[in-house]
Amino acid sequence: MTATTTGDPTASPRIQGQQSGNDAHEGPILRLRDVSRTHGEGARLVHALNHANLTLHPGEFAAIMGPSGSGKSTLLNLAGGLDTPTSGHVLVEGVDLAAIGVAERARMRRRSIGYVFQDFNLLPALSARENVQFPLELDGWPVGRAVDAAMRALDEVGIPELADRMPEDMSGGQAQRVAIARALVGSRRLLLADEPTGALDSNTGTAILEVLRRRADQGAAVLLVTHEPRFAAWADRTIFLRDGSIIDATEPDDVDRLLDGDGAPFAG
Repeated sequence: MTATTTGDPTASPRIQGQQSGNDAHEGPILRLRDVSRTHGEGARLVHALNHANLTLHPGEFAAIMGPSGSGKSTLLNLAGGLDTPTSGHVLVEGVDLAAIGVAERARMRRRSIGYVFQDFNLLPALSARENVQFPLELDGWPVGRAVDAAMRALDEVGIPELADRMPEDMSGGQAQRVAIARALVGSRRLLLADEPTGALDSNTGTAILEVLRRRADQGAAVLLVTHEPRFAAWADRTIFLRDGSIIDATEPDDVDRLLDGDGAPFAG
């Protein structure tokens, strides 16, 4: 697959033969148009993200790589509606997230966006299953249907036996998989994953990448932040960030060209 460069150096053509499970919006699932995010002012002004452009279509799986502080998590937070840009536009399914209210953004996150956080963000008073089904119940799903969907998601990440376990009794890897199941539950078309394999062993990490790859093949758009070239290789293309700017976008076979030193992953 060859990336197009007109207007957006990270854009690539829609994957032929793949259809989204939700036909309400036929264009890109995610589009960042000249997006900047700054903090501070004057001499203390910091560009966390600097005039970024990114387009992600149904069925696409993109990885983001870069050193710590390069803007990877900022980009994901903006794409997920958890932050708003200083300038530019973030569109999910054609909706400009900055143009809608807080309640509507929260509703869109529940219905359209699955987010895997680095620190899990599980609710401590809820079991694994309850954590996964909670956003569905907030969105008005009947309890029985939400329970069934939560159990399917836990099974997809390989931990159905942990349905009744509380977060305080989980290992880091188990909590990570519950967080991934929560992102997968329902029919969300945009999956954002911030280092989702960080707390997992190699075999489990590979299994999770298989799940994300399968979801992309079924029509979701997947955006993965990783330091590991072997995980980026699961994606259709890799986007490189440095100092808040997108410096290149490349396909899997060319990842080593933009890695530091002798091909080791970016440090940090």
